[in-house]
Amino acid sequence: MESIYYVLSWACHRKCRHCYEPRFRPYVRAALEAVVSEAVAHFPRVVDHLPPQMRYLDREHPAPDGSLPQRRGRIILAGGEVLIDPVRTRVLYPAMDRLRARYATEGGVDLIVQTTGDLLTEAIVDELLGHGASTISVSGIDDFHSGMQGAARQAAFKERLTRLFESYGLRPSAAPVSADAESDGNPGPYYHFFGATPDAWIGRLWPRGRAWENGLSRATLADNFCNRWSGGLNFLQHRYSGSEVSIDSNGNVFPCCLKTRLPIGNLLEDDLISILDSLAQEPAFQAISMGRPERMGLAYGWSEERFIAESSTITPKGEPYANLCIGCDRFHEAVMGPVIEAARNRRAARRGSLT
Repeated sequence: MESIYYVLSWACHRKCRHCYEPRFRPYVRAALEAVVSEAVAHFPRVVDHLPPQMRYLDREHPAPDGSLPQRRGRIILAGGEVLIDPVRTRVLYPAMDRLRARYATEGGVDLIVQTTGDLLTEAIVDELLGHGASTISVSGIDDFHSGMQGAARQAAFKERLTRLFESYGLRPSAAPVSADAESDGNPGPYYHFFGATPDAWIGRLWPRGRAWENGLSRATLADNFCNRWSGGLNFLQHRYSGSEVSIDSNGNVFPCCLKTRLPIGNLLEDDLISILDSLAQEPAFQAISMGRPERMGLAYGWSEERFIAESSTITPKGEPYANLCIGCDRFHEAVMGPVIEAARNRRAARRGSLT
């Protein structure tokens, strides 16, 4: 598989109004210990149920003879904020060590640590590199993050971190890609900046979480979050470039980072490839993988016209709104529960037959 986006913990040091997941927020005392202990308990089993190899066939850059080169995949370790204590010491670093050990004899894996960046210090950069980080990806370069409002502040923040990164030999990268996919062949490590800006990454903001609650999403039916990277596009094609899934702190698996209304499986009980292969023939998930969510219901009695109609709603602020993610949510609520449960039962029966 090319990419896995793994949310290690719900704990964060911020409560950003544009965040897609309301569970990302500050926790204190017993509540913080609860979410950290949950992550500590879950990550070993999640890691053990990831693909046996993080390799993929690169369809974008075929060899002169037409064959597809094999490249090393990546796992993006994110939150919340993975650099806060005690997430950093009790979850992030042990998870990085376990991932490196798992893939040490299987071609390796690129570990990308995603952070808002404001907690980075020389000591933490040194520790991240020591635990095998191939890229440090800074996600807080936007007006939504406190203290980052305005181009001047963002430029100063990036300049300070750039000096820090380059003092440790990190090189700039346009995206958090695998090191052996870089055109110049330099193995890195890398640093990368991005944020919730109109021209980058999330664009118009998703109809999710606090972004939705605060009326920030301006997406329309034309904004197909499914048909793009970190959406559901190609998620079933796990042998090839372009495939990514999202995993949360509880081990739930989703075809997109925005999260479908229901997870497609859980890594505390099944391995990831088994989950994906058990759904490969389901028309709804094939439609997601093709980036055509409006076609999810064709085999289940929902026409494209009905899906589009179900994609309309009223925002929490009382305004009319339409986006395909809304239709996807409603289709999952109405149809997909039994479909996903049937696949889960098939996997359980297969596990039983192998014991």
